[in-house]
Amino acid sequence: MEKWFSDSLKSLDGWLEANDCRGFDPYDLLGTKFYLAVSSVSIILRDSLKKDARRLTYPFRFPAIHSPKLMRRAFRIRPQYNAKALALFARGYLNLYRRTGGKYLEKALKALEWLTKNCSRGYSGYCWGYPFDWMSRIFVPKETPSVVVSSIAANAFVDAYEILGDRKYLDVAESTCDFLLNDLNIDVVNEDMICFSYTPLDHFHVHNANLLGASLLARVYAHTKREEHGRLTEKAVRFATYHQNRDGSWYYWAPPDRLLYTIDNYHTGFNLEHLYVIKNVLKGKFCYGGNLEKGAEYYRRNLFVNDAIPKFTPRSLYPIDIHNAAQGIVTFSMLSELNPQYAKVAENIAKWTIVNMRSEDGYFYYRIYRHRIDKMPYVRWGQAWMLYALARLIDVVSG
Repeated sequence: MEKWFSDSLKSLDGWLEANDCRGFDPYDLLGTKFYLAVSSVSIILRDSLKKDARRLTYPFRFPAIHSPKLMRRAFRIRPQYNAKALALFARGYLNLYRRTGGKYLEKALKALEWLTKNCSRGYSGYCWGYPFDWMSRIFVPKETPSVVVSSIAANAFVDAYEILGDRKYLDVAESTCDFLLNDLNIDVVNEDMICFSYTPLDHFHVHNANLLGASLLARVYAHTKREEHGRLTEKAVRFATYHQNRDGSWYYWAPPDRLLYTIDNYHTGFNLEHLYVIKNVLKGKFCYGGNLEKGAEYYRRNLFVNDAIPKFTPRSLYPIDIHNAAQGIVTFSMLSELNPQYAKVAENIAKWTIVNMRSEDGYFYYRIYRHRIDKMPYVRWGQAWMLYALARLIDVVSG
């Protein structure tokens, strides 16, 4: 079984090497002026109707969904490097180097070098964003740093420090913590709870973004013992656990943001992954083991079919998304240290994904819909996450 996963990883690595780790993204087309306008209309309709208005704008999105290659040619969108993808490649390659040595170190260092040279400028520390404009509830220009991209990238540098021992990598990650503390809009809810904003431009309350920032602070704190990082980590965790639903789930948005309350697969996995990272750092100070265990069981029972097929939401199987599959492998691989049964779940997800979503060329498909498969090889959304996921899984299956 380990060889099967290793072979899939090697073929994916070969595909990435042939494409120089560049590619398209589900959101690069949506960052064009036309689709940004469509997104703006959808938000206005959603706010006025108080429900998801994507069906009303579906005729405009239909070509992007059903002819993704043709539409990118029409809008002259070219394959790009993506900071989040490069960070995930670095993390995956570093983990493989730790286990096997060889060529993987060179690939990891190349990705880290790209990140240091291509960070967003004008902020308190190293930080990163997306290479395209995008729309949330506000317009976010390309290269605007976010807590999500920046934390994932900085975690790659923490990995490098822990594996290679060179202080310069920890310095980059510590610098990103300065970005979190000085440039994001931190909502001090009360003396015990905080929530990090998504970008410097907004005041959003999003659970996975908040926990991503907290877990980076925790990992850096583990090495620097900078007390402020430890205190803020605990306060961000209190916010997330306080607003966790009784069944163990989390909505994507957190109060006081009164938006559509939805639960989805990979953001739930994010929350669990980073709570687990924080638990390992805080140790005895972490008082939320019950929240983590309850959340993990909700994730397993409600967001996967037969411990293998990733559902999109608790109520919807389709579309079966590669990001959900990869996050499931990552999360259950990590949580297997708490519950050995989760190792098998991670293996099951990986087996199902390799059989059903892997191309003959080695890359992974974007989505399986009820009556068709979208075979676009989105690099940041699918290939980067699967390389990182399989690299984590090999640790588990090889003991």
